Amino acid sequence: MYDLIIIGAGPAGLTAGIYARRANLKTLILEKETIGGQISSSPVVENYPGYEEISGAELSNHFFNQAINLGADFEIEEVVKIIDGKIKKVITDIGEYEAKAIIIATGARHRLLGLENESDLLGKGIHLCATCDGAFYKNKNVAVVGGANTAVQNAIYLSNICKRVFLICRKDKLKCEKRLLQKVEDMANVDILYNSNIKKINGAELESIIVDENGKQKKIEVEGLFISIGLDPNNELASDLLELGSNGYFLSDDCKTVKSGIFVAGDCRTKDVRQLTTAVNDGTIAAILAMSYINEM
Repeated sequence: MYDLIIIGAGPAGLTAGIYARRANLKTLILEKETIGGQISSSPVVENYPGYEEISGAELSNHFFNQAINLGADFEIEEVVKIIDGKIKKVITDIGEYEAKAIIIATGARHRLLGLENESDLLGKGIHLCATCDGAFYKNKNVAVVGGANTAVQNAIYLSNICKRVFLICRKDKLKCEKRLLQKVEDMANVDILYNSNIKKINGAELESIIVDENGKQKKIEVEGLFISIGLDPNNELASDLLELGSNGYFLSDDCKTVKSGIFVAGDCRTKDVRQLTTAVNDGTIAAILAMSYINEM
């Protein structure tokens, strides 16, 4: 039996693992997909203290290695159910584990456009990670859809690889940091389309997109489309156990939930700001709360 099971190996979960192991809690971290969560796909991280510039993948590896080197156990397994009680059970697609406390740090997943044949083209012209798949489009035309920091960062990253990048923003301005805005506007091979939406995706493998720009539709020939329009919470494993707030995020009061001994951290919970630093902050708070809960059992 473990003292603490952490579900999710993003910045929040790995930070919680670091703090838990420093408190000598027997700790298991479970992750179903990608170590580092969403930040692992970021081409450049420039807003994390201590690093002027580092890739999301490299930073994620630092988090992971620190937690593991401190003695946290780690398994690639998908959690399918949590059973509450004084001793809690975590059921995965492979087996089950017991723990005194649980931290849910499942983060969020990429939102899709909801267009016909979009899911069929994932990996066949449509992508969610520019750093993972951008190299396939060297000297080719691509599009990025989105208007916040991630979309702009992806457009800048792809501009150094691709022939031409169309940045498609549904509003009349980009909602990104001023430094990023100036940089992307200075890119000669980046075309920013404001007040624009993708209406259709053409080809069995992506050949072109139909874009509605200011009420007028036009065809843009691209071989790659990178979707960067936000996230939805990964709440399925505990949606029947914990209370959900706006847009499906777990309701929490400083990482506490309605269930004693079950805590939430990172992008899966209700909060005003979702940034790398706030995820790390959540992981710290959740781990300290879990320590106190376990000590009082």
